[in-house]
Amino acid sequence: MTENSEIAARLAALSDGELAGVMLVATAERPRFEVVHAALLGLLEATETSTVGGVTPTTAPTSVHDAPPLHDVSGQVGAGSVVPAVPVPPTGIHAPTETGGYSPSGVPTWGSVRDKVEQRFGTAQGMGELDRQTPAGRSADEQWDAREKAARERLDRIRKSLRGNDTETPGS
Repeated sequence: MTENSEIAARLAALSDGELAGVMLVATAERPRFEVVHAALLGLLEATETSTVGGVTPTTAPTSVHDAPPLHDVSGQVGAGSVVPAVPVPPTGIHAPTETGGYSPSGVPTWGSVRDKVEQRFGTAQGMGELDRQTPAGRSADEQWDAREKAARERLDRIRKSLRGNDTETPGS
């Protein structure tokens, strides 16, 4: 989390023009950010500056292996780099879309919810089994069984008494 807050703090320290330039480069050639990239281009055209601080939208992306050392300045944002280098995974390897059972937007995934429900269900079953093995648990089960037996016997007596009344003919 501290790495993200450091990046956010450095981005907040940039001027609007510098931030727009950084975002323009970051969104270049990314299909999911095409709308953001187009909006940034429109913003830059509206302010009548096509490049901000030496940043151009045609800057070619570099891989991690071709990246200059950290002490070297890339020349894209003024004379010094105010944004720390972000490691880029090699092509062909995609970063995981979810971390710890949550989507990038912070919503729990179905798999993580299912796992939590199954874990709670298993815990409840185990606790029930353990409770039945204790003297108090056995006593509660015995009381339950005794009540069930008494209720069945009472219901049988009521049924017999009703049957006895049905077989008698009225007026005899």
